[in-house]
Amino acid sequence: MDAYLKMLLANRAWVEEKLELRPDFFTKSAEGQQPEFLWIGCSDSRVPAEDITGSEPGELFVHRNIANQVQPADLNVGSVLQYAVDVLKVRHVIVCGHYLCGGMAHAMHDAVGTAVDEWLEPARQLRRRHAAELEGTTDAVRRLDRLVELNVTAQLQNLAQTRPVSAAWASGSPLQIHAWVYDLRNGTIRELESRSK
Repeated sequence: MDAYLKMLLANRAWVEEKLELRPDFFTKSAEGQQPEFLWIGCSDSRVPAEDITGSEPGELFVHRNIANQVQPADLNVGSVLQYAVDVLKVRHVIVCGHYLCGGMAHAMHDAVGTAVDEWLEPARQLRRRHAAELEGTTDAVRRLDRLVELNVTAQLQNLAQTRPVSAAWASGSPLQIHAWVYDLRNGTIRELESRSK
């Protein structure tokens, strides 16, 4: 059986399971969403936001891209952020990176020519700014781990400077932003930094 057909069958099993636990699951879900969290994470298939946080459908508003970037010129992340903060009134925005990130591994080397190369240029610039620290680490895995951490905190700084976040804080909103890192090797999440007004 083709893999995509297995996914369709798994969906039917999931529907049955949800209805067995809560017969009104889908009717309640269709009424609207009021998530408390916006999750900005990596596109990596091994980092499913709902699974690793134990969240149910409707609890997280999710945006994912390669290496969990919050780039000022990116209309996609900008529109998701604006909708989450201005319309959904989320209370927390989480930028979550992860160790063993392929995007960050790609950013460890200078490369040009592809869309991924262009997308990761800010991460390469970050690597260059922290070259002394990173090159002082002889362990390649630890060096990559550190770049992942630096990237997550840099994205938190970018997030703090966005119009939706700065406007929310100026209006007295209790919005909090968080920099987290997920460890694929043991399944744990660690908070690196948190900010509020």
